[in-house]
Amino acid sequence: MILRFVLVTLLALGALPAQAIECRLALLLAMDVSSSVDEAEDALQRCGMVAALTAPEVTRAFFSSDLPVALAVYEWSGRYNQKVLLDWTLINNQSDLLFAAQTLAASVRSQTEFPTAMGYALGYGAGMFKRAPPCLRQILDMAGDGENNEGFPPSSAYKAFPCDAVTVNGLVINAADFEAETNLIPYFQNEVIHGPGAFTEVAQGFDDYERAMRRKLERELAMQAIGALYKHQRETSISRFK
Repeated sequence: MILRFVLVTLLALGALPAQAIECRLALLLAMDVSSSVDEAEDALQRCGMVAALTAPEVTRAFFSSDLPVALAVYEWSGRYNQKVLLDWTLINNQSDLLFAAQTLAASVRSQTEFPTAMGYALGYGAGMFKRAPPCLRQILDMAGDGENNEGFPPSSAYKAFPCDAVTVNGLVINAADFEAETNLIPYFQNEVIHGPGAFTEVAQGFDDYERAMRRKLERELAMQAIGALYKHQRETSISRFK
């Protein structure tokens, strides 16, 4: 009920369009299936995401508000190699969340041979947000075990695609054996994450993916962000009348 009151207030102030009350968050998860991820690591990724989505603390976070979350998932690798695993689904109840988890559990990796085209992956995500349900916030989770090594970099993606309203958080899978990728954490912090409040979560190898994903989902679904949004929108609206 508190969130409903906040939304009504924002609408009255003209800070949000009327259609924005369909959901509180459009959450898009991007899974790395580039050639550096082997079969066992991919299985840990998929199983880890399913386990994180259905963990009790994450489930509670999904349903901590009377407004739902819209969830979608895609995998990415080369510049032209992206595949939707779960299209936009409103998570209104436990059955919806279970359906999303089962869909991901049944998903099959589309390919294994392509490099890490992160800029293209971000552009693909921006395209998915164009057809997402209207929500208060848009968050893209970019998971990866290496730096961009094909096509344009993340910075170019943020210039070329409509990303101003999107927060991009990073899930660093700190598992690479290559010396060139030992600086993966600062790379994500400096080049990948984007937007207000963006952050990086670190998985120490694919075995740690589930824990890191669970922590990140809890943080992204937290209600504190609504309060921050309300304050920002209210200040913006008030300034219009000064």
